[in-house]
Amino acid sequence: MIDHDPALPPHRNARGFHNPAGSPQARGTTADWLRFLRDVSFGPKSLRQPAVPAGHVLDEATALAQLASFGEQDTLTWLGHACFLIRIDGRTVLTDPYLSPYAAPIPGIGPKRFAGTGINIDRLPKLDAILLSHNHYDHLDAVALRQLSARNRDCAFVVPLGLAPIIRRLGFRRIHELDWGETHADSGLTVTALPAVHFSSRTPFDRNRTLWCGFALTSTRQRVFFAGDTGWGPVFEAVGERFGPFDLGLVPIGAYEPRALMRAVHADPEEAVRIGRAMRARRVVAMHWGTIALTTEPAFEPPARFTAAAAKAGYTADHAWVMKIGETRAL
Repeated sequence: MIDHDPALPPHRNARGFHNPAGSPQARGTTADWLRFLRDVSFGPKSLRQPAVPAGHVLDEATALAQLASFGEQDTLTWLGHACFLIRIDGRTVLTDPYLSPYAAPIPGIGPKRFAGTGINIDRLPKLDAILLSHNHYDHLDAVALRQLSARNRDCAFVVPLGLAPIIRRLGFRRIHELDWGETHADSGLTVTALPAVHFSSRTPFDRNRTLWCGFALTSTRQRVFFAGDTGWGPVFEAVGERFGPFDLGLVPIGAYEPRALMRAVHADPEEAVRIGRAMRARRVVAMHWGTIALTTEPAFEPPARFTAAAAKAGYTADHAWVMKIGETRAL
């Protein structure tokens, strides 16, 4: 079923897609951008490949045993960055599967993961659906998707407008392109594409040619909001009123410095909590951190800021999750 909500803001013109009115704008100069690119590409190893605290990533045997221990319960497993394995109403869903070592067009060149996935890609259960928020390399991981397609060729693949061709080339057959506000329903699971404040590109020449989004994933038992990759914007207040409340809000807390450059595309931890509140999420879960260095903040700074902001916003410790990579929790 495709059902478009005409009340959502316009987001396309002759040049391509754009963010909702009122979204923040980057304020940096060309010199600021050149300095940023130098730092993330050639900066100290402690920035690009930081020391990983003990326990941040579960070993695979522990992760698999923990996942199996929940049986048929609804569960959430974090595989790093924005990748979650969600069990909901007996269906298995994967979000933004960045699961290979590099986030770059050429493996071996570009940003490299400093933390593993907890569960190797070939040990993941068979999937009923994959949700992909946009086409950046740390979300649309072609290496991982080719591996996943071998066992999951017929799973439902839900993407924003313009991404069906690349997903088809990677070996998937059942692809559903959605505009903001459009819905795909299948076997009791409903997926709705929601606005996000971001951009798209895989080359220097295709900026904003395809759409970006978050998702509402709903069943008879759960309502999950997956923010995708996003900055804060007032659009979330309107979208939260229209599509909320949610039992769970998966919100991005990392990749936010230098703030003048990143505020237009990535929320900081405090803004992530604000998104969760605006979307009327009963519980918030931190994502998009602790996996790969894309920006210049200390790699393990975001969780403390997120936890403090969540407490200030009225979330108890049980309702603001910072998970280990590979960890599974019951919903």
